[in-house]
Amino acid sequence: MRPGSCFPYICPAMEINPATLPLLEVDKLRVSFRTRAGLHHAVQDIGFSVMPGESLAIVGESGSGKSVTALSLMGLLPARSAIVQSDALLFEGRHLNQHDPAAWNGLRGKLMSMIFQEPMTSLNPVMRCGLQVAEALMVHRGISLNEARPMVLELFRQVMLPREEQVFKAWPHELSGGQRQRVMIAMALANQPRLLIADEPTTALDVTVQKEILRLLARLRAQYGMALIFITHDLGVVAEIADRVAVMYKGQLVDQGPVNQVLLHPKHPYTMGLMACRPPLDMRFSRLPVVSEFLEGKWKDSRQMAQQLALPESHRHQLHSALYARSPLLSARNLSVHFALKKHEGKRQILKAVDNLSFDIYPGETLGLVGESGSGKTTLGRAILQLTRLASGKVVFKGSPVDPDNRSQFLRLRRSMQIVFQDPYSSLNPRIMVGEAIREPMLVHKLNGNRKKQTERVIYLLERVGLSADHYHRYPHEFSGGQRQRIGIARALAVEPEFVVLDEPVSALDVSVQAQVLNLLAELKAEFNLTYLFISHDLGVIRYFSDRIMVMHHGRLLETGEADELFNNPRQDYTRRLIEALPGRELRTSVQYH
Repeated sequence: MRPGSCFPYICPAMEINPATLPLLEVDKLRVSFRTRAGLHHAVQDIGFSVMPGESLAIVGESGSGKSVTALSLMGLLPARSAIVQSDALLFEGRHLNQHDPAAWNGLRGKLMSMIFQEPMTSLNPVMRCGLQVAEALMVHRGISLNEARPMVLELFRQVMLPREEQVFKAWPHELSGGQRQRVMIAMALANQPRLLIADEPTTALDVTVQKEILRLLARLRAQYGMALIFITHDLGVVAEIADRVAVMYKGQLVDQGPVNQVLLHPKHPYTMGLMACRPPLDMRFSRLPVVSEFLEGKWKDSRQMAQQLALPESHRHQLHSALYARSPLLSARNLSVHFALKKHEGKRQILKAVDNLSFDIYPGETLGLVGESGSGKTTLGRAILQLTRLASGKVVFKGSPVDPDNRSQFLRLRRSMQIVFQDPYSSLNPRIMVGEAIREPMLVHKLNGNRKKQTERVIYLLERVGLSADHYHRYPHEFSGGQRQRIGIARALAVEPEFVVLDEPVSALDVSVQAQVLNLLAELKAEFNLTYLFISHDLGVIRYFSDRIMVMHHGRLLETGEADELFNNPRQDYTRRLIEALPGRELRTSVQYH
């Protein structure tokens, strides 16, 4: 623990000499974009500074201006459409807004570096990973590839990439998300910059991988004495990494100060809302609060909110007594899914993605399924719906075995069992209007009569998930991530299912949008009498939303139990590690509501 802090201790904060001049000074930064509708003001008169060795977190939702601010500091905004103005934009006393292209090229990658949000789109897909990192060394140090190679391998070891020789030769698509992120970090650190900007470097990563990357950044910051600007929407991550926090909302700075001060005593309603909308870990609410309620003055503080939304423990006991007195809706017995891998030394390798799993799901239950990437969660969810072929075992739904070879029975089951995919953008046809995408399952199953009635049903579902009738004729690319997730939910509900698999439905969403979607799923469950299998790598979300939890690891079921009991008293070391990896756990307890 840091002295006087409630937050986990990762590494010693850098000693900052008050007499030292700021490494970076920003005063009244304004960023606008030329659009067909006129100027769009993305950032409005914000100001902050970063001292040598200091870690500043910039927090806010998507669209708040965080990434635009970072890109303007790096001179990476498009010159044709972006207008960047400021009273001061100084790095080591030099005016960044007076740099020409040659000056920027000498600065970027050498004195200032950036880790971008999505490494798969930032890395060159037709260039081997090692060469991409070596290029940064070759350009700025004027050395050959042979000279750069051992330096790259050492960087890979520093960022804890396994089998660094293989990673050097690997293409980006051959690495996992966490490994690609480490390659990006190695590239950013190649020339030991004085300022590192990390733009959402842990979004959508497993909590265990996220914890490793946060520790890695803290260690490297101490090792190199560099300053860090960490951009995120998650205040729990801020508690782990930052010395100071700047909170952005609609292009403006609304809260700023030391991490303890801002997170424990937020001044602005928006900051209060960001803190409150994350599922608490030791109490239950009738629903999650949302940011807009704080901005509109419904809650004056978190204490008042908790007093009105908190549920007594007896409520959950009564609910479960009724829930588990019924017969299972779905039973899985000895499910196994195997995939054939490439031959190794002449032998065909078999991956047991799901290995002999048995469990029951009861009507009206939310069964949480948690585990890291590669544990088999998504494969299991797809196997239950027969979207992935079983190697062995059977699924029984409402007393009848599911037989994919029985076409008439299987078509009826397709209506009763639906899925909301993790990435709604890739699961929606970009050439079909969203209204027609929601109506399509009704056509397949011959539901709701004629076109007029089907259209009325689609509009009802759009409005029920928080969209409007006007959205019927829009295409997927015209919506935000949270809106696309709502469209995916509406499409799953179009055929009036009884059982829905929710595959990481909130993993890549802002915490405020995450709260809205979780509330929506809870409301729809009650309205349509749904049963959920809720898949996630985030035990905090799983614990809040689920009645029971199953923990998967390497295709096997490690333990199952009532959500609160499993979270508070895990039997397996793996489950304990998942819980301990949750960022900002101290911020997600009832302490913040007193």
